[in-house]
Amino acid sequence: MQSLSWQEQLAQAIRHPDELLDYVGLVSESIGYSQKSIEQFPVRVPYAFADRIERNNPDDPLLRQVFPYIDEEKNCEGYVNDPLAESNVQPVQGLLQKYDSRVLSITTGACAIHCRYCFRRHFPYQDSSANGIHLEQSIEYIHSDKDIKEVILSGGDPLTLSDRRLTALCDSLSKINHVKRIRFHTRIPVVLPARLSQELIESLIHMGKTLIFVLHINHANEIDNAVINNIKLLQQFNIMMLNQSVLLKGINDTTESLIALSERLVENQVTPYYLHLLDPVSGAAHFEVNEQQARNLIQQMHASVSGYLVPKLVKEEVGKKGKTVL
Repeated sequence: MQSLSWQEQLAQAIRHPDELLDYVGLVSESIGYSQKSIEQFPVRVPYAFADRIERNNPDDPLLRQVFPYIDEEKNCEGYVNDPLAESNVQPVQGLLQKYDSRVLSITTGACAIHCRYCFRRHFPYQDSSANGIHLEQSIEYIHSDKDIKEVILSGGDPLTLSDRRLTALCDSLSKINHVKRIRFHTRIPVVLPARLSQELIESLIHMGKTLIFVLHINHANEIDNAVINNIKLLQQFNIMMLNQSVLLKGINDTTESLIALSERLVENQVTPYYLHLLDPVSGAAHFEVNEQQARNLIQQMHASVSGYLVPKLVKEEVGKKGKTVL
């Protein structure tokens, strides 16, 4: 599988719960899953990520991130399809402006992996992505607002775009003088390591903007040698690398697991940046860790490790001009 191109690996990703369980040595009859949920938000797991799931372990923290447990069907008060009210903050289609000085581009609806806690799992990408004429309108909007210093490329995952489309987008942004930074929010260097290439990074770095990669890693077991090689590639070009995680019940809700992740990140020169409380999206309530427990975990981290190993505990609140630091 590793000899295949990244496009072939993406096309051949695991797409059914039974296939995933079989691959990791578990019996599908012993673990119920939500047929309703996968009809709304299908399973997608690249084999490169599935290879890191511990065999014969139904409680593996990587498996729990991507398997559609029956718990997804529970209706919980406060859990909605658009938990951050993003439909209200689009000055043009595919562009979100929640905070001053920066905008977020919904570059695509595609992801290499479908994380079951994803706050955009119900997002109407067909009506809200920046493509075609809407991409042109997004560029025009950014060009017209000189207060915008940073453009965040998100989605979906911006690295699912082809090299041609990605470099064309960044080239357009590079011509806007008041834009100083382009920030990639991506899980692909972790879940589909073959996607990153020196040729792509060279084409981006030569555009003259400060590049920032924010990786999305929730557990130390996600970081294998292929991921480390991607980190080293980005380091060659002096690209700032940050990590943000989501605090998830049964996955990383212990002091030990959070410290192990931070240690693994820092030893590879990635800064633990944010630890997010779960956004209350429909289908993800079983991942919730309450705010007081989260505060306790951060306090225990501070008592155990150096401060630079402790990410900021944050949550998103609709209408606020920035993340709320707890």
